[in-house]
Amino acid sequence: MAVTKALPAPVQAREETAEKPPNRFKQAFPQYAAISPFFILFAIFGAFPILFSIWISFHSWDGIGPMKFVGLEQYSYLLGDPTFWKAIGNTMIIWVLSTVPMLLLALVIANALHNATRFRTFYRIAYFIPNVTSVVAVTLVFGSIFSNNFGLLNAFLQSIGLGKVEWLTQPWGIKIAIATIVTWRWVGYNAIIFLAGLQAISADVYEAAKVDGASPRQTFWRITVPMLRPVILFTAVTSTIGGLQIFTESRVLFGDTDNIGGPGDAGMTIVSYLYQSAFIKNQFGYGAAIGWALFILIVLFSIINWRLIGGNDSERLTSRAKRRADRKIAVQKAKEAADDAR
Repeated sequence: MAVTKALPAPVQAREETAEKPPNRFKQAFPQYAAISPFFILFAIFGAFPILFSIWISFHSWDGIGPMKFVGLEQYSYLLGDPTFWKAIGNTMIIWVLSTVPMLLLALVIANALHNATRFRTFYRIAYFIPNVTSVVAVTLVFGSIFSNNFGLLNAFLQSIGLGKVEWLTQPWGIKIAIATIVTWRWVGYNAIIFLAGLQAISADVYEAAKVDGASPRQTFWRITVPMLRPVILFTAVTSTIGGLQIFTESRVLFGDTDNIGGPGDAGMTIVSYLYQSAFIKNQFGYGAAIGWALFILIVLFSIINWRLIGGNDSERLTSRAKRRADRKIAVQKAKEAADDAR
């Protein structure tokens, strides 16, 4: 009987299959789902209104009826609108009267708080409270203070032998009243920001200045202010944005719908004019055009603040070194000229 030898089973070559890369979208889907509510709400209440305002700025629309495309007529009329330019002038004056003293006072207060040794936390809270107070309530209080007939300020002026001032009927009185409200409300907020910047400055710098014999005034202007330049830039930009958007103060002081800017429109700001055009006169297209004109102004003033206060540190250092070198060369040439004359 023949014995057949069993042959080994054929070995099948196994092809190494490359592993498929994981689906990154599926891996990141839980994270995207977690943050999606913010983007959904921003798209509905942020992005859409912005895009829609651009659209209606090229249309004439009363908010109810059909839109009529007018192209750039809204912007053309805006450039020749005397009320718009008056609103810009009022806003600029109020901004200067409020922002400049506000930032200077906030810097002084922050420096005093930084050097204070007792009740520092109490003073921080006391200065910050006006910022969280309702602006409507604050404006009503200041309205009674600046009242023409029964105001506390006029009572004080009369008590020291001065005549009363028509604060809420004269153009400059109206602007000073609004600027005072803005200054009182935001000076504590900026002081807290300046204080945070002061606390970030190393104490070794001040100790070195004292060793070199620098006075407190020299230390403040030559060490504190230059090292606070990024913080000053931030407060200047934010104050500019807020100052160009002043609305509530003038709106509450002069609640009359027909005269929203007060006597002679002396308190008419850009946002007040926008509100009057869009929501009182139902000129939504023109109101959108005013809003975008305000946006351009804010961008321009922010760039100006950046160039004046911020800028490139290396460029500033290079220009300073160049000026010093030029002065030294000029002095040396003057000395050589004097020696040659002798």
